[in-house]
Amino acid sequence: WRHDLTKLEALKAFYEDEAMLKELLAVKLQNKKDLAALIKEKNGIEVNPEAIFDVQVKRLHAYKRQLLNVLHILKLYFDLKDQPDLEMVPRVFIFGAKAAPGYHYAKSIIKAINEIAEMINSDPAVKDRIKVVFMENYNVSLAESIIPAADVGEQISLASKEASGTSNMKFML
Repeated sequence: WRHDLTKLEALKAFYEDEAMLKELLAVKLQNKKDLAALIKEKNGIEVNPEAIFDVQVKRLHAYKRQLLNVLHILKLYFDLKDQPDLEMVPRVFIFGAKAAPGYHYAKSIIKAINEIAEMINSDPAVKDRIKVVFMENYNVSLAESIIPAADVGEQISLASKEASGTSNMKFML
């Protein structure tokens, strides 16, 4: 299938196969458990592998709108603070990015993500409902752990600014 995508058509035979779907979910859960262990090791943050892993990993730039994602996280956080009984599936927001050495905007976004992560992750009122993680030194090796564990891959770059926009393809595989 790697050289002939039409071979993926054969997968249609399994879309209602309960055993196959269970196995697929088990593989996804194991990927999430592996990433949770890596997050604990690298960041010292315990995350629930049963939570939704909402991921935005890519080079950090204004047009990729990591800040928009951060604002969304803050909105959820303050909703949870204002409405403690608010029903919400537990969610772990995972960022990974690198900033160009002289790009101060990008560095300030990384700082903001880390500050917000500290605030949210240390708040007992939202402890099991929302977490934020920034994976430092994002690279191909980290991507190999993060992408297979993702439930949601954030693709919110400003329209017409992506040269090729291949991140979404990595999350689809």
